[in-house]
Amino acid sequence: MAPAAPRAPRAPRAPRPLGAARLLLLLLLLLLLGPAGRRAAGAPVVAELRCQCLQTLQGIHLRNIQNVQVTPSGPHCARTEVVATLKDGREVCLNPEAPLVKRMIQKMLSKASQPELERMQQPTA
Repeated sequence: MAPAAPRAPRAPRAPRPLGAARLLLLLLLLLLLGPAGRRAAGAPVVAELRCQCLQTLQGIHLRNIQNVQVTPSGPHCARTEVVATLKDGREVCLNPEAPLVKRMIQKMLSKASQPELERMQQPTA
């Protein structure tokens, strides 16, 4: 066999200009993906359809708690969830069946209903 003749180098191709349709498609794609990326980065856990509390504590000292949020069971989670925000900013999940947590929730409910009762008992002028 005879050796193959060397090929002549090709001239580099000029880049093809994007057509108007391709450019429009690219812009639409960027517009659709832009907000989704921002939402995924800072999405709160609560917006997701799953339980927020994977592990729970039996209780925590009341003076360390700044706020308590009780989320009833629903389509997102089959369990009632109790999330306590601590004074140092951390969030912990408490066991809603623990006696200490039950007492804490009862106190919160009674305090919340007291202003309602006081409003109802005030005479209207």
